[in-house]
Amino acid sequence: MLRFFRRRADQDAPDEVDDVAADARAKAAEFWRRWDELLPELAAALGEGNPQQLDEELAAAVTALHPDLAFSVEQGERTSYALVVSGQGDPRVRPYTDAWLAAAPRGDLLFEYHDAVPPVPDPTQVTVNLAGERYRLAEVRVFAQVDEAGGLVDVAVHHPGFAELEPAARSALTFLPLDAALGERLAADRLGRVETAEREPQGAVGLLEFRELVRGLAAAAPDDAE
Repeated sequence: MLRFFRRRADQDAPDEVDDVAADARAKAAEFWRRWDELLPELAAALGEGNPQQLDEELAAAVTALHPDLAFSVEQGERTSYALVVSGQGDPRVRPYTDAWLAAAPRGDLLFEYHDAVPPVPDPTQVTVNLAGERYRLAEVRVFAQVDEAGGLVDVAVHHPGFAELEPAARSALTFLPLDAALGERLAADRLGRVETAEREPQGAVGLLEFRELVRGLAAAAPDDAE
């Protein structure tokens, strides 16, 4: 099973780029105006343990920013909650997430803001539920083949539970560990081909070692994601 994370955008004319940037800034400003209106109600809903209460209003605000964006409210790394507004690796909408994050509030005690799903601090401590069973990501092994010239990594992912899973669940257990280890943006920028390996490949490593490898590659490679 293969999947390609990386998508490259066609080069736009300078005038088109300027128009998109201006549109993105205007829509980001409108989002944050609406966010200020919703925040007291959202804080109350979170305090009552009912964050879904404002899903419709938040979805409308994010759609107004750009219809191809997704959002989620997650546990924060430094604050109680994190609002994630993501283009899911699509470079066409990155000007909108860039403008949104640039205009985000500073010093908010309740929320922090991310333009991509961040990595899990220690993915080996995560257990996921699939098809009624629990699977520890500590058991995931990843074989990585580095393309240093292209700045990409092709990977084969193995979990001992693959054999008992249907194809859709097996695919989920292939990609969830990569997203947990790398975070959405690093995965989108640096992963090339992704395979599901029913047998553990020789030379495979754990998720933490794999993360360090990809981060090292990203630090050494020129930034060509724009």
